[in-house]
Amino acid sequence: MRALAVEMPQKKSQIPKEVQYSSSNYKIYRYEDVSSTNKVAKQLARRNDGDKVVILAETQTKGKGRLGRRWFSPKGGLWLSIILRPEIRVKEALRLTFIAALAVVETVKTMYGLKTEIKWPNDVLINGKKLCGILTEASVEHGIVKFVVIGLGINVNIGLELFPKQLKSTVTSIKHEVGSEVKRAALLTNLLQNFEQNYTLLQQGKWTVLLKEWKSFATFLGKQVQVTNPDEIIIGKAWEVDTDGALVIKRDDGVLKKIISGDVTLRQLP
Repeated sequence: MRALAVEMPQKKSQIPKEVQYSSSNYKIYRYEDVSSTNKVAKQLARRNDGDKVVILAETQTKGKGRLGRRWFSPKGGLWLSIILRPEIRVKEALRLTFIAALAVVETVKTMYGLKTEIKWPNDVLINGKKLCGILTEASVEHGIVKFVVIGLGINVNIGLELFPKQLKSTVTSIKHEVGSEVKRAALLTNLLQNFEQNYTLLQQGKWTVLLKEWKSFATFLGKQVQVTNPDEIIIGKAWEVDTDGALVIKRDDGVLKKIISGDVTLRQLP
């Protein structure tokens, strides 16, 4: 699934000096500027066996989104990557994307009272506009997951006027929604606490419970959608998200089609 990028091991490399502190059982390395927090996280994960480590940056010059896209990452956002070493199968790594999205919606709802929704497989929206994107990458060796990096980009204290012209109509930020800047440190602390709770439940075998809660924010389910991927365009009703995290589409001819990769957009009925 494209929301989960699987990477084979590479040669270890050095990373810049970091400022280190701890929060919510996570060790955090903070940077002023990086090319990509996911890139730095993977470099760090290859050179040591640390678990529950966060790479946090003020800005990213080459923030990574799905399908090789760039993520606009100026100052004022929350740009981070989480390193985990779970004992899971490769196909189960995508579940970490789901629990990360769930942690974001829980945090934003609790802290700011904002109504959020999740778009399969990895976006958090407010009123149909993107607030957060998630990119999960797994390092696999001989069929075994060595580590997983979960990258999150949250538009926090960013005015919409700062976004590139092509993005202004499709994105939002917490600052824009609440009308003022918020404390990013408090947001990060609460986010990691909620993520840790979800991760603990996942490790306890409560995936179906977490998936059910995830679906409660998946407002696209039951609606007519178009799924676009490099090979085809599929149109139909968003029927279900199965236990593997795949999207099931019911086409107009009644056939159920399982989608493992693609971009989802809502369709207006004639």
